[in-house]
Amino acid sequence: MTNSFNDNPHRRLNILTGEWILVSPHRTKRPWQGKTEKSATTDLPEYEPSCYLCPTNERMGGEFNPSYDKPYSFVNDFSALLPNVQEESYKNGLLYAESESGICKVVCFSPNHSLTLPLMSVPDIVDVISLWQKEYKELGAIDGINHVQIFENKGDIMGCSNPHPHGQIWAQNKIPQEVHKKIGNQKAYWEKHGRSILEDYVEQELQLDERIIVENEHFVALTPYWAVWPYEAMILPKRKLAHIGLLSESEKLAYAQILKQLTIRYDNIFNTSFPYSAGIHQAPTDGKEHPEWHFHMLFYPPLLRSATVKKFMVGYEMFANPQRDITAEQAAVTMKSLSNVHYSNLG
Repeated sequence: MTNSFNDNPHRRLNILTGEWILVSPHRTKRPWQGKTEKSATTDLPEYEPSCYLCPTNERMGGEFNPSYDKPYSFVNDFSALLPNVQEESYKNGLLYAESESGICKVVCFSPNHSLTLPLMSVPDIVDVISLWQKEYKELGAIDGINHVQIFENKGDIMGCSNPHPHGQIWAQNKIPQEVHKKIGNQKAYWEKHGRSILEDYVEQELQLDERIIVENEHFVALTPYWAVWPYEAMILPKRKLAHIGLLSESEKLAYAQILKQLTIRYDNIFNTSFPYSAGIHQAPTDGKEHPEWHFHMLFYPPLLRSATVKKFMVGYEMFANPQRDITAEQAAVTMKSLSNVHYSNLG
């Protein structure tokens, strides 16, 4: 990157979606007198009697959780998608609608109410990944399920309704539009070069070493060149894998290690339980071959200047283009420099 781009407004292309992001690094000097948020609560018990995700507790729908000691999943009591929805469509002039069906599940990462991913042991995170693999395979094998979205909303700021560490899986009939964009761009690159676009991208990033946060033998965590959110990150395997079901045992362990190291660094930025939305993008389960796919996990955290200042998508960003004030390189340097030890253990 030239000094001009590091100091002046410019646009960057997201090679996966084909969309542009406006970068305005000079704006970091502006004072902040806007909204602040409360810091995340970190002093949580191992078991909370009123929590509907803790072992043996009654959920809102009336079901009781088993006395689980490993990651546990169940059908969401308030699912956004429902199975066996009658197929129908509606068209009236310029008004269109069509039915959508699917299954929504909740994934409890641990029986311990207080353990977020950065505080969990690597073997316990491996168990979470194993459950993700199981759900991806089983849900994707159901007739009419063509896409499986695994994600986590962490923190009150991200609308998380329960502090017990958990994620969700929405499996549905139609392929969502964000994934559609990525299918198109990955497919075009694959057909032209015979390699996945992320295969070549991660190779270039490793050579440049400007946005790498942490890496190991099989995985890398980096700030994408086209990042939108202040401390956005991407985890991806160095080997082209279409989905998480293809991970070897050593790769699964490496994935768990990278997950822990990245999320520790997040918490260490502002010494708080760092909020984010994270999701895995991988090949659809529509029965088609998807040689173009290279699975990756994205983290979209909203904190900007401190544990209490949130980045909002408003104004220009809602009506024109996403925009960010710190460059991807600046964010990567900050995160790379942080300790691998969680701030709560540093004394």
